[in-house]
Amino acid sequence: MDITSSLLLVSFFLFVIIILIFNKINGLKSPSASKKKLIEHVVTHSHAPRFPQGSLGWPILGETIEFISSAYSDHPESFMDKRRLMYGRVFKSHIFGTATIVSTDAEVNKAVLQSDSTAFVPFYPKTVRELMGNSSILLINGSLHRRFHGLVGSFLKSPLLKAQIVRDMHEFLSESMDLWSEDQPVLLQDVSKNVAFKVLAKALISVEKGEELEELKEEFEQFITGLMSLPINFPGTQLHRSLQAKKKMVKQVEKIIEGKVRRAKNKEEDGVIAKDVVDVLLKDSSGNLTHNLIANNMIDMMIPGHDSVPVLITLAVKFLSDSPTALHFLMEENMELKSLKELTGEQLYWNDYLSLPFTQKVITETLRMGNVIIGVMRKAMKDVEIKGYVIPKGWCFLAYLRSVHLDKLYYDSPYKFNPWRWQERDMNTSSFSPFGGGQRLCPGLDLARLEASIFLHHLVTRFRWVAEEDTIINFPTVHMKNKLPIWINRR
Repeated sequence: MDITSSLLLVSFFLFVIIILIFNKINGLKSPSASKKKLIEHVVTHSHAPRFPQGSLGWPILGETIEFISSAYSDHPESFMDKRRLMYGRVFKSHIFGTATIVSTDAEVNKAVLQSDSTAFVPFYPKTVRELMGNSSILLINGSLHRRFHGLVGSFLKSPLLKAQIVRDMHEFLSESMDLWSEDQPVLLQDVSKNVAFKVLAKALISVEKGEELEELKEEFEQFITGLMSLPINFPGTQLHRSLQAKKKMVKQVEKIIEGKVRRAKNKEEDGVIAKDVVDVLLKDSSGNLTHNLIANNMIDMMIPGHDSVPVLITLAVKFLSDSPTALHFLMEENMELKSLKELTGEQLYWNDYLSLPFTQKVITETLRMGNVIIGVMRKAMKDVEIKGYVIPKGWCFLAYLRSVHLDKLYYDSPYKFNPWRWQERDMNTSSFSPFGGGQRLCPGLDLARLEASIFLHHLVTRFRWVAEEDTIINFPTVHMKNKLPIWINRR
């Protein structure tokens, strides 16, 4: 679930000064203490690999202000680029209120992300930890995490679910696109977010329409706002409202679970085939997956549907709108598939969408340039040596994926949208990791590609469009400033 690591950046970016003050009050180490630890470590480990060079910045604030300033700019990786020139691709800093090793090196990032919990564990701020809870898949480690991640991942990759996604996307997109008007702009970001949430809610807990879905969506919006709130929990604060919203959602999901268990006992429905993720987890015989644990994690797993998939779709349309040649190639490919299916009278299957070569190149290039997940954070549980560097125990590690994806060392003309670069290039390299990596690789990555493929197919085969000028905002999360308005004409 590395996809939620980006929310870590959000929470600390917005409120880092207050958090730092709280940390200081609670007796946490200041940058000066970190510097002392660094010096002591170098003295007592003179034979060890070198520490990354860098600066711990100002007292208390570290280098956070400059980091935030860069994040707000049109060139968010400028903070990294400046230090990479001075110190190398791996350097030390003090951001997010803690001493941090920052890496823009693809091989170092891969090594850390593939490490197990004896070396690195996920790092999240207090606000995120409170909202997720100790049993969240984002926080748990060891055998329970592997079991949960494995069960969910297997189901999300199953042909059965992919076939359901195709049917659901077709239904939800048809309902939405049939209502589009040529007399007013369509806010593509809102449309994609609404459709993606419906698809995910059905895949997780079989909720798809009506009052139940609207109630869930309303509470979820309240819940997710808390991920960017102050770490203060008392009535009236955003964190408190978000915690209350999650309690309501958990109760709603627990009722769904109880209903499934009751119907299974009464043999009211076929219990052999899992219809959603809850069904899969209920079949687990280990006894570790309680109903409350399952319910809480279903809420946590909705975050990608609210954020990453809609952003991927929206950015793909944005880049295509700015690249007429790429849009023409994608349209021709999808129109050819549609004509072939109409000629043979066959339905479109999930593998039809994923086998469209140029469409997949467009999605891959969008993932590289868009950087829905800008970085992933870990905490070192012991001194770890990687590629000649040592990451000290207790220090945070930031794998800044955006810098890797936009590095001319790995990509020619990295800021140019060029789907054709993937004709000869292998995606399975350390320099391409849009969904994180290792044991916490996002289990829904195949579905993200599938949903984006289906959306683009319906869009280009049904409409011509002109997109209004819009700006990509990279802070606090990646989104379009004006939600990407497009003016459509039906084919």
